[in-house]
Amino acid sequence: MSANKTLLKQTLIYGLATVLPRVISFLLVSLHTSYMPKPEMYGEITILLAYMIFFNVILSYGMETAFFRFYHKQDTKDEGLIEQNKKDVISTATVSIFWSTILFLCIALLFQKTLAGFLNVDKEYVNYAIWILAFDALVIIPFSKLRAEQKPIKYSVFKISNVIINMLLNVFLLAIIPKLANANPEGFWSSIYVEDYQIGYVFLANLIASLFTFVLFMPHYFQANWLFNKELWKKMLNYGWPILFAGLAFGINEHLDKILLDKFLDPSIAKAAVGAYSACYKIGLFMVLFRTAYTLGVEPFFFSQAGKENAQQVYATITKYFVILGSLILLVVVVFADVVKFFLVRQPEYWEAMTIVPLIVIANFFLGIYTSLSVWYKLIDRTIIGAYISAIGAIITLVLNYVLIVKFNLSYVGSAIATICAYGSMMLISYLLGRKRYPIPFEMRKILTYLFVSITLACVSFYVKIFRDTYIFGILAIIGFSYYIYKNETEVILKLIKRK
Repeated sequence: MSANKTLLKQTLIYGLATVLPRVISFLLVSLHTSYMPKPEMYGEITILLAYMIFFNVILSYGMETAFFRFYHKQDTKDEGLIEQNKKDVISTATVSIFWSTILFLCIALLFQKTLAGFLNVDKEYVNYAIWILAFDALVIIPFSKLRAEQKPIKYSVFKISNVIINMLLNVFLLAIIPKLANANPEGFWSSIYVEDYQIGYVFLANLIASLFTFVLFMPHYFQANWLFNKELWKKMLNYGWPILFAGLAFGINEHLDKILLDKFLDPSIAKAAVGAYSACYKIGLFMVLFRTAYTLGVEPFFFSQAGKENAQQVYATITKYFVILGSLILLVVVVFADVVKFFLVRQPEYWEAMTIVPLIVIANFFLGIYTSLSVWYKLIDRTIIGAYISAIGAIITLVLNYVLIVKFNLSYVGSAIATICAYGSMMLISYLLGRKRYPIPFEMRKILTYLFVSITLACVSFYVKIFRDTYIFGILAIIGFSYYIYKNETEVILKLIKRK
């Protein structure tokens, strides 16, 4: 099999393992909001999960990326030494993550009551979260080893099995076991069923899925030689700290708004507001799925084109059509957001936050454009620039959330605006820096026109009540925008049709 075909096959398999969890999380929103009629219940889950994202980043401390860098970095052509170096990387990374995780587990369990008080979350849920974080950290290096050894099928099977187990347990614990218990009050299911324990069941399902994945990887720990190369470890830490920094910045941009809403709003309404905001936020996942699929496919392609004579022109063309397709998706999602909510967020108590949907969809689109624009610093091996840009976005997120929530009392609308500003700023900064460091001939007039027209039509169709209620304007806007795309891109579209 040629190198390109191998790359394509592995990209598709890894892509499935990456996209499927997002699809499942999308489906779980409907289940969770259906069986948690009070938004504050979903809000409590969201807040704790947001904190867990940051701990996930801290517990990996860039070691995953460092593992790949040093596993493939060889300063010798001696096959025996290369194999030994790889074993050193595996064992050193394994020992490092194992003992740092054990240390975290001991400290976290010792202070779980304090953590629960600080987070304003039930101690039992914090206990679940601690064990989930530990099991997830312990499979970081085993998963990385599978990727390094080019075993995409095994990697994907393990990843997907975790997601499916989590989903099935959520369905069973939230939807099925209450019916079994009610059908036979004296039976077995009734004896183990706990009423009004939906939040606990969500974390219990997650814990069992994480434990299952860890058990699958236990042979990795039994087979490890447990040798620790101190000098190598120092190099790996030095390489990994910018990744940790960038990961924390990304976490701030993606998840800190839920935490800040909980801290800045009145305690009597905070969790309900977070629950409604988070549920409606998920409608923006349509754009996230598009962005993720694009990133998985385009990044390997960008690197394969590096060094070719027309590489910059190829990057410009691909980015333009990403914006065109994304603009159409943005318009369609916003126009039909009120239809989607009946399938995704079924309880009307959550719908008060629907006003943020266009803002979140636009924000995620900006992040997708930023991803496409960021190819320049990856191609010149200056990924630290990405960390700096993410840090700027994180600062904007922090400042605007405080100003808009506390000073202007905009609640979750302020958080949505802050998200747009953060991702929009990152997109703009990447473009301006890239124009100087790695010029790409983007068709900016066309790109900005598509972007402006799509966002304008989407916002008018959603925020003008008569248009939102009737759908006539929205449907006409989609048809008109589609025709506008066809008229301007006729030549390319006809070529694609002829190829099919």
